[in-house]
Amino acid sequence: MEKYSIELYSETEETSDFRKEEAYLRAKKKVDALVGFYWHLASYVIVNLFLIILIGVNSNNGFTEFGTYATALFWGIGLVFHFLGVFGPNFFFGNNWEKRKIEEFMNKEEQNWE
Repeated sequence: MEKYSIELYSETEETSDFRKEEAYLRAKKKVDALVGFYWHLASYVIVNLFLIILIGVNSNNGFTEFGTYATALFWGIGLVFHFLGVFGPNFFFGNNWEKRKIEEFMNKEEQNWE
């Protein structure tokens, strides 16, 4: 009977180690995604500042034409999608935003009735 309980203990210990390792790998993947996004954001800012200044100074219309900002605009759209991929669509409203808003409106309605 003792031998069985020792094997059972080591099996649950292995399962626990596996879960810890799995959690670590998921966390590492999220951190890598965050680092990737921040590098993308930094390169976006640096490159587009350089391009806007370079194009604006060297073009006939200066900083008033669309072409000066086109790269920043279209790259910015890609950056927004990268942001949503890393932080998720719930970033702006949060997971419980809808529930909180419903409760807020219900509380306002109750106050109006009283």
